[in-house]
Amino acid sequence: MRRPRYFTPKEVSLHNTVKDMWVSYLGKVYDLTPLLEEYKGDVLLKPIAECAGKDISHWFDPKTKDILTHVDPMTGCIKYYTPRGRFIHVPPPCPRTDWANDFGKPWWKDNRYEVGLLSAKTRWIRIINTLTSQEQRLEVCSEETLDEILQRYLCYNSHAASYTWKHNGINLDMSKTLRENSIPEEDEFYCGSPDCNLFSPSICLYFNDDLTEL
Repeated sequence: MRRPRYFTPKEVSLHNTVKDMWVSYLGKVYDLTPLLEEYKGDVLLKPIAECAGKDISHWFDPKTKDILTHVDPMTGCIKYYTPRGRFIHVPPPCPRTDWANDFGKPWWKDNRYEVGLLSAKTRWIRIINTLTSQEQRLEVCSEETLDEILQRYLCYNSHAASYTWKHNGINLDMSKTLRENSIPEEDEFYCGSPDCNLFSPSICLYFNDDLTEL
């Protein structure tokens, strides 16, 4: 079974327009662009569009995975709590004949929009190419394996898979996470400084055909 892809909050925040809109909630990341396209021009999109690129977990009950509810003081009935205003697929406060409820699952329960998982914790690492002496700092997801981090790094070095990845001279297991490879996080050995990023752990890449490796 294919592993889900992890995203950093920063990556989600980059998708913040009506033509490219992502949100995260309850640990997952969703691409709501098709929803905005389907209901284009509908005023009920406004509360959703205002949160483009953001985490909206506070909209939901983590136990039921549904929108938070409250008791309507006017009717005494339990209704969805939408302080930003009613949005797509939320029923109107009073019965109406013009409200179409034939949409199937509400968008927040529809896994068609799901694109991956939101990282519970991100961390910074430095990747040093020993062949070219180039160094690149990357923000990665703590849940990612080294193989998945390699995929992030390909935009800086398309031949990254042709290198041996090492930390402190020890070959890394590319199927494991940084933690599983015993690579400490920066706050474990240095913290409390505005220059803490300078102490991000480093991974050295050695070109497999480099004569210095023989």
